[in-house]
Amino acid sequence: MPEPRVPSPYADRLGAIPTERGLVEVGGRAAHYWVYGDAAAPTTIVAVHGFRGDHHGLEPVVAFLAGPDAPGERVRVISPDLPGFGESQALTGREHSVATYAEWLRGFLRALDLGPETVLLGHSFGSIVSSAACASGLDVAKLILVNPIAAPALSGPRGVLTRLAVFYYWAGARLPERAGYRILGSRLVTRIASLAMVKTKQSALRAWVHDQHDVYFSRFASRQVVLEAFRASVSSDVSTYARDIRVPVLLVAADRDDITALPAQYELQTLFADAQLDVIRGVGHLIHYEKPREAAVAIQDFLR
Repeated sequence: MPEPRVPSPYADRLGAIPTERGLVEVGGRAAHYWVYGDAAAPTTIVAVHGFRGDHHGLEPVVAFLAGPDAPGERVRVISPDLPGFGESQALTGREHSVATYAEWLRGFLRALDLGPETVLLGHSFGSIVSSAACASGLDVAKLILVNPIAAPALSGPRGVLTRLAVFYYWAGARLPERAGYRILGSRLVTRIASLAMVKTKQSALRAWVHDQHDVYFSRFASRQVVLEAFRASVSSDVSTYARDIRVPVLLVAADRDDITALPAQYELQTLFADAQLDVIRGVGHLIHYEKPREAAVAIQDFLR
């Protein structure tokens, strides 16, 4: 696997946080996770990454949430790799659907003996999984959704591109194995997607974001896993589950998000029993990379 070539602008902050790696069995399969921060912290957040990512994606937010000079109360963050991505094993005999991922997430919290005082955070596709888990019985104190998928991706601002992506993943899974992997792991396609999402004009930050996508977007277990997970990511959205969620919810949205336009985020807010919406300006679907400090401040204010 390739290693990052561009230094992280958040490396010093993240390096100051105590970090441990863990392994637990969920559903008979190995699940790898990372723990950031003090075990004695009064609040534990379980952070769920987005599609084709892994735990690395949310580390910039962790750097501002769990660091020694973080605003507000101390927190501990536990960030797993979802099944079939990063270092966690794919599930066997099950489709990697939203319902299956939600069931897996409930099992993951049980395996770590995390109770109802836990806070759940999901980014992008992780916002769908986290919402589905809460709506289907996961007992947590609060729910935080960063760049939530508020409406069907096929009807979003870039619905045409989403339809092209449907064909891309279908072709990647149906072609002969070598050709399929070559397409799904194409750095050109990854770079096009990265360029479409990044909004910052800072050249160093842009280079780092592209490098993160180059390194971590191809760490999936198989072609079938990535196709199933993609289908899951475009087959539902947070609004599907919002009315069944009773805990306080924070939506951290972006004014330039091409996946879900801002009006849909305001509409999503009205579907929850108790939700607040914070809008971060000048960023799109990569709040976790481009504006992690602002996200952390919004999260800490919500926790207080």
